[in-house]
Amino acid sequence: MTRASERIAYHNGRFVPEREVLVPFRDRGFKYGDAVFDTTRTFGHRVFKLREHVERLYRSLRYLRIDPGLTPAALAEITEEVLRRNLPLLEPDDDYWVTQRVSRGLDPSGRDIWPQAGSTVIVECVPLPLRERAPLFRDGIRVLVPSVRRTPPDALSPRVKTHNYLNLIAANLEIAARDPEAWAVLLDTRGNLAEGLGSNIFLVQQGTLYTPREQFVLAGISRDTVITLAREAGLAVVEKDLDLFDAYNADEVFLTSTSLCVCPVRSVNEAVIGNGRVPGPVTRQITEAYCRLVDFDFAAQYLKRLG
Repeated sequence: MTRASERIAYHNGRFVPEREVLVPFRDRGFKYGDAVFDTTRTFGHRVFKLREHVERLYRSLRYLRIDPGLTPAALAEITEEVLRRNLPLLEPDDDYWVTQRVSRGLDPSGRDIWPQAGSTVIVECVPLPLRERAPLFRDGIRVLVPSVRRTPPDALSPRVKTHNYLNLIAANLEIAARDPEAWAVLLDTRGNLAEGLGSNIFLVQQGTLYTPREQFVLAGISRDTVITLAREAGLAVVEKDLDLFDAYNADEVFLTSTSLCVCPVRSVNEAVIGNGRVPGPVTRQITEAYCRLVDFDFAAQYLKRLG
């Protein structure tokens, strides 16, 4: 882990200790969730697909018409510098989440108190929760489906990564009350599988991978990486509407996310997937391909944290 009191963040043009990053309470990101963010991770202290994450951040910014006052190249350079300054604080076997956050900035009513014009830009990093999530790689994830449905694209595009996560948080709270160690995967308003907080879902049936259509989910960079790796390995990948019938009858299920990359699912709504052994052969194949791509065994990184 790191000494949190010494970590450095970027805040509106300055590299400062995290404790000095103070956002006015009239910032629209705080007041309304009027902000976007994106997060990647490091593998063996090397940042993964930073360009792709920054490009996705700027797609979110364009959707919400927020001007960060920085080019994508400049923000990527700032991100690299934040990581460089914080790597000496990281233990050799640990890794970081690395995040850029951009809000629309202050309401006009706040500008007479805080001398800030334009957007609020923060870049920060925090150690991955490797010990807390290690059992997921040994036992598989227990997925539960909440009553809360994912926000539909005709209300707000799920493809934009905003600071307003209340839809997903409400779903997680419901599931945590039933099983504190389960992960929520929401259905969309049509009854099809959508996504979880920071995670995409894949089903495997007879060697083919199936995943929900991009229009109804945030297209994760890890999701895109898995699709590419699967197709390179000669596996078919189909993006389509999937419901719980498909999940219960899948041979394998796995989740992708920035931190987990690829992690097997043991059950969905307490229905054991396949033979109950995790990971299944296709999940293992994809995991191994992912590890080769990043030149790092992330599954072993988690598993070594088990007691």
